[in-house]
Amino acid sequence: MNILVFDTCLDKMYIALAKDNTILESKIVTNKDNKYHSAFLISTIKEILKKHNVTLRDLDAVGTDIGPGSFTGIRACTTVARVMAQQLGIKAVGVSSLEILAQVAPDDKKKMVALDARKNAAYLYLNNEIKGAVQLEEVERLLDGGDYYLITDDKLKERLGGISYQQGEYNLGEILAKLAYEKLQSSECKWQELKPLYIQPPPMG
Repeated sequence: MNILVFDTCLDKMYIALAKDNTILESKIVTNKDNKYHSAFLISTIKEILKKHNVTLRDLDAVGTDIGPGSFTGIRACTTVARVMAQQLGIKAVGVSSLEILAQVAPDDKKKMVALDARKNAAYLYLNNEIKGAVQLEEVERLLDGGDYYLITDDKLKERLGGISYQQGEYNLGEILAKLAYEKLQSSECKWQELKPLYIQPPPMG
């Protein structure tokens, strides 16, 4: 099974080509010349496929990060994945950025992912579940009450501690590819079901 995955939701763009659970190529792209990294998505896909003599028709599935993250980035990668899957008649699988980042933590640790959601809140992933947008005071209470390995971003690290994924050398594209492969084994993964994950803060009051 040839699987192409890409992620434009976070601070860098990650693209990987895999044969089943084996990574054939993985690339990380940053913002360049005042252009957001998602502007290079299509050209990078073409480059990777050409390098491995793989055509679009050779693909069996596409996978993408569905968020949370940059709204522009979420729209870019989910739209491209849906169009590719529809036109090629292949499977499409979505993986949350929170699930992806949770894999940065050691397997023997209790994992928590908290990403800046603005408005004094964090997008929270805890106990293998997406908890939504949670107020920072509640996140701090949870941290105080449990021995969690926290993965966060630069903005929240100063307040919450933990490690910032933005400061580490993590190949999130390879993680996305492996998670996509796992989901493809247990789900039909129809392109019609692939949708952006927009998490809104809980209503005020």
